[in-house]
Amino acid sequence: MENRKPICLSHFPSVAWQLVEEGSENKEMSSRDGGENGLGQGDIRKPLLNTGSWYRLSSWRSSSMGMGSSAQAGYSSPTQTDIVADLNLSVSEFSLFGSLANVGAMVGAIACGQIAEYMGRKGSLMIAAIPNIIGWIFISFARDTAFLYMGRLIEGFGVGIISYTVPVYIAEISPQNMRGSLGAVNQLSVTIGILLAYLLGLFVNWRILAVLGALPCTILIPGLFFIPESPRWLAKMGMTDEFESSLQVLRGFDVDISSEVNDIKKAVASSSKRTTITFAALKRKRYWFPLMIGIGLLILQQLTGINGVLFYSTTIFESAGISSSNLATVGLGAIQVIATGVATWLMDKAGRRLLLIVSSLGMALSLILVSVSFFLEVVISEDSKVYTLLGILSLVGLVALVISYSLGVGAIPWLIMSEILPVSIKGLAGSIATFVNWLMSWAITMSANFLLDWSTGGTFTIYTVVTAFMVVFVSLWVPETKGRTLEEIQSSFR
Repeated sequence: MENRKPICLSHFPSVAWQLVEEGSENKEMSSRDGGENGLGQGDIRKPLLNTGSWYRLSSWRSSSMGMGSSAQAGYSSPTQTDIVADLNLSVSEFSLFGSLANVGAMVGAIACGQIAEYMGRKGSLMIAAIPNIIGWIFISFARDTAFLYMGRLIEGFGVGIISYTVPVYIAEISPQNMRGSLGAVNQLSVTIGILLAYLLGLFVNWRILAVLGALPCTILIPGLFFIPESPRWLAKMGMTDEFESSLQVLRGFDVDISSEVNDIKKAVASSSKRTTITFAALKRKRYWFPLMIGIGLLILQQLTGINGVLFYSTTIFESAGISSSNLATVGLGAIQVIATGVATWLMDKAGRRLLLIVSSLGMALSLILVSVSFFLEVVISEDSKVYTLLGILSLVGLVALVISYSLGVGAIPWLIMSEILPVSIKGLAGSIATFVNWLMSWAITMSANFLLDWSTGGTFTIYTVVTAFMVVFVSLWVPETKGRTLEEIQSSFR
């Protein structure tokens, strides 16, 4: 998932109920056995927070429920001028403001694994929603940089927790044939939120935009009471009855889940022999290899420079000779939504690995076009027709870059990370991977303006080299996870 300061992701209820309805369509009913592999509860830690088991009522039937998409109110290009003028910020101060959410997210990333393990996936989302709301309120009422920076840090902390918990929750509740598409819905919701932020930024004062930024998480908190907890987390915590009830709700009440129940029990039984995982345990190949793949993908996702490109897209459009840069930024956001929608449809058809290769290769070619255009603009007169043509070519390259990114690199790294990490190390390894991702995001966000001031063409050349390496990385080391259960994927690393 790309890290562009999302305020909150509030689409979980609609995802969960989509799973219920999908499962309810399957009418093949067979007798259930109790399963041979019971969950030992004596040596498994109990959760510190149980967010409810209302879904255990056997007579209950689900109805569709949608809470709308997430809205990402990270201050993007259209609102930069207003913030800088209102608070009299320098370029360095605004760059620091843009990057502080990443710093807060790094702190959240350190804590996210343990919070999600002890509080549950729903519990961690409830906890993360609170600093998101507080942070945006602080930003809205900021009269100086102190409150502005404080709000950004607090909001970033919540984002760090959400960015890990969201893909993990979706992966753990999804059936294997829908896991890719439902995982990509996460990224689709983020892009819709970005587009809304772009549009609102054209018409709404930045302080009002901050207040609006707190609304999705305000809706998320009560909405979490209407969706089931992750069945795999419940199984790991030894809550057998709740685990089976949650899985039954997710798959549909007319669906036989005995086979999936037994697979999850076997996976939990094999991993529960060691309940405390330390850094020393990560030296084992079954742990460090999937962790290396997850971290590698998340690092490369950030080093492609997409956050710098999108966050400062207005400046890039102006450098390319596009006068109506704010409208162009909104158009770019709309293209990203459409391309991500296509990726969501393709995820369980083409597979993660193929989409990643095509996506990163397309990004590399697009970045080459943009780099060459900006290099040539330096040596050609602005009055020349060739200069105008180069501006058009750089715009085409940027659009192709966003489309290519949205087809795979945007969503798949987070999806694969949530799929390949074994349940026994998911808390520790997930925290490490999320921390590294936000660290890279901070570096890119902090350096983008300065790199573009140094050399626009040189900046895109650096991004081109990184993206080309990503093609090699995916081709050599990233496995295909399409059509496989989480237990099958994770056992393949043993």
